[in-house]
Amino acid sequence: MTRRFGMVCRLRPERREEYLRLHSAVWPQVEATITDCGIRNFTIFVRGDVLFGYFEYIGEDYAADQARMAQDVVTQEWWAHTAPCQLPFDADSPEPNWQELDEVWHLD
Repeated sequence: MTRRFGMVCRLRPERREEYLRLHSAVWPQVEATITDCGIRNFTIFVRGDVLFGYFEYIGEDYAADQARMAQDVVTQEWWAHTAPCQLPFDADSPEPNWQELDEVWHLD
């Protein structure tokens, strides 16, 4: 069964161009790891300083796949470049950057 995820965060204004530049050429190993961990149809949109991400998960064990992704050395290096560009959407969020959204409606 496919699970859909939406998430949101903000860009640090002074690092906006860096983030967009990084995502104009995502590292192939990062993309391969994302795919190997059961994620499909991953899209990030931007409007001003707001980022909206969407992806579909087709695997069997989301937590295990996320842990496997987090252990990938190249992905960790990628996150070391992208994470400083991001802020949580809600300033008081305990999350370091991306915050998951609750799905309200869907149409296939």
